[in-house]
Amino acid sequence: MRKLLGLLLIAGLVHSASAQKKKTHAGNPVFPGWYADPEGVVFGKEIWIYPTFSAPYEKQVYFDAFSSTDLVTWKKHPRILDTAAVKWARRAMWAPSVIQKNNKYFFFFGANDIQSDQEEGGIGVAVADRPGGPFKDYLGKPLIDKFHNKAQPIDQFAFKDKDGTCYLIYGGWKHCNIARLNDDFTGFVPFADGTTFKEITPEKYVEGPCMFVKDGKYYFMWSEGGWTGPDYSVAYAIADSPMGPFKRIGRILQQDPAIATGAGHHSVIHLPKQNKWYIVYHRRPLTETDRNARETCIEEMHFEKDGTIKPVTLTK
Repeated sequence: MRKLLGLLLIAGLVHSASAQKKKTHAGNPVFPGWYADPEGVVFGKEIWIYPTFSAPYEKQVYFDAFSSTDLVTWKKHPRILDTAAVKWARRAMWAPSVIQKNNKYFFFFGANDIQSDQEEGGIGVAVADRPGGPFKDYLGKPLIDKFHNKAQPIDQFAFKDKDGTCYLIYGGWKHCNIARLNDDFTGFVPFADGTTFKEITPEKYVEGPCMFVKDGKYYFMWSEGGWTGPDYSVAYAIADSPMGPFKRIGRILQQDPAIATGAGHHSVIHLPKQNKWYIVYHRRPLTETDRNARETCIEEMHFEKDGTIKPVTLTK
């Protein structure tokens, strides 16, 4: 009996080692837990995902982050920022976007889900020496706390252009603005026409903007539909400038009734050495009806020869 148990143990260890060796995909979701609005970004040799903790607004009082070197194995970094470090934020901390500048990491986030200019909250910024934090409030107040061009100050995306100029692209309530950040990220630099917040809202835009550059073209992406409904999806446009104009081309990510619902609010990761592009997004499992039951997933993103994006297939 002892010999048999020994053989079984050895067989189990061999099987386990073989399984680990064969693991080439994280599988979807890429890490456990309810997380939404994921921002994927590459810092050095590490890939980071900064999501919203998906829960009722009153419980959305902190952010976790996840890092990987291979897109397969992910390490959790708990509570890299919370309301204890941001005195003006009390709930609904959403949709982080992180950018590196001068050896510092700047973490842009939405908080409080404000509904008018009279409420406290909006888009804030925190800073840290490392991508895993801990982050601390940078300004002691929101960076944007008012509605400009009717855009709710949420869903911020920090975009660094080819020349190093940094912009903040943001907006809910079906309006999207772009604003040029100043050198130390304490405010904004007005555009040549004197405006600070320029509206770039494309057709059917709802929320969740994202931008990247490929082959000299600016790809602007966003979420459409309602985040709790079956019509939630991602669409895009292409222009010669981060200011647009952006003419909607079509949807490239949407629910698959055989896989998941509520697919949307995404970001894009580019790995230049492999010349591979990935879309990082959230979706709702078919087994769930709670609106906050959202998980973070990744799919490879492919392009046609003319630069347009092929529709993304949801996978497990």
